[in-house]
Amino acid sequence: MIDHIGIIVTDFPASRAFYEKALAPVGYAMLMELGPEITGTVRVAGFGEAQKPDFWISEAAPGKTAGNTVHVALRVTSRAQVDAFHAAALQAGGRDNGAPGIRAHYHPNYYGAFVLDPDGHNIEAVCHDPV
Repeated sequence: MIDHIGIIVTDFPASRAFYEKALAPVGYAMLMELGPEITGTVRVAGFGEAQKPDFWISEAAPGKTAGNTVHVALRVTSRAQVDAFHAAALQAGGRDNGAPGIRAHYHPNYYGAFVLDPDGHNIEAVCHDPV
């Protein structure tokens, strides 16, 4: 059920270089890098096998430091489940961190929703299937 995980790093270029080298022996490569012009805030890089990044590093946003937040994405089988997750999480006291919708900068069928848990961790539900 876990689709991908992300960590915050303090030195993005150094961490990107580290993970490119450290993950190569296990068949992982950097598959995607997005800048602030796409993400709206920071640089991110996705590593994985084939065409699917499942390990992400993200530059620390202003006012944040490495280690103070975690991103976990749960893969679900329908967009309705993404919508239901978002609604239930908000009802349970979570804070909206991205309403359900397409995130085409990842791929055309990437449908996800994001909430912050009580400790500020970014929890996501994502469906990769077309409608």
